[in-house]
Amino acid sequence: MTAAGALTPGRVLRELTLSSRPVSWINTAYPFAAAYLVTTRQFDLALILGTLFFLVPYNLAMYGINDVFDYESDLRNPRKGGAHGAVLDRRMHRITLWAAVVTCVPFIVALAVLGGPASWAVLAASVFFVVFYSAPPLRLKEVPFADSLTSSIHFFSPAVYALVLAGATWTPQLVAVMLAFGLWGVASHAFGAVQDVVADREARISSIATNRGAAWTVRFALACYALAGLAMLATAWPGPLAAVLVVPYLVAIWPYRSVTDADAAAATRGWRAFLWLNQAAGFGVTLLLIWWWSITA
Repeated sequence: MTAAGALTPGRVLRELTLSSRPVSWINTAYPFAAAYLVTTRQFDLALILGTLFFLVPYNLAMYGINDVFDYESDLRNPRKGGAHGAVLDRRMHRITLWAAVVTCVPFIVALAVLGGPASWAVLAASVFFVVFYSAPPLRLKEVPFADSLTSSIHFFSPAVYALVLAGATWTPQLVAVMLAFGLWGVASHAFGAVQDVVADREARISSIATNRGAAWTVRFALACYALAGLAMLATAWPGPLAAVLVVPYLVAIWPYRSVTDADAAAATRGWRAFLWLNQAAGFGVTLLLIWWWSITA
């Protein structure tokens, strides 16, 4: 091993950070923090610990485990190595798995102390799907349709956990919000899988996109985004205004509705737009939450 190839502490930290997808940290921390804060309307230890957990350790577990068990596919995938994920040095695999355990367990234990049986069940389910989305023997990411549903659970379960931990009352309007969030997650995963059709097939990895084809999967994603918008129309004011937030997603992926499997990698352009749309949508949701907070205070 040369000095240039040595796994120095700095390099290990950089690899772990890249694997955890910093650009996506907010996508799991924000749902928890927002749901908890609008329910309790107070800053407390549970809010701080939960936000920190879903900000970094949760993402390191989710994406790091994925990078370890998707190594062979990632080697064939030209888009890997940045915001889309790391191609981990084989020597990093064991380190990444241990880092996920070491960073997650203290938060899970602390949150368990602050919660009760219902919140324990939700948190356990959330972590279960994070692990077994990528890890054997279940490896749910290779079960078409279950892959998109499980991926969606990764993002809306922090919000569900926050609501249960905070003792929220489950009204039909709140259920509609969570349904919309879930449909958004399903659509986002399905469209994201389209760009990997060729790489996944070469690695013999099954997905909703390899199973149903690129064009069908894009259209399925379009339908789920549209249904998410419709679900928001059933929420309490000003929630229905959030239906407008799905429009940019529909516009961004519409051009790929007839993409062939051979040209599916072209959908990466739409996926890059998706990463930025998440930031804009998050800003819009924040404004609506502030509005709702002010009129229900």
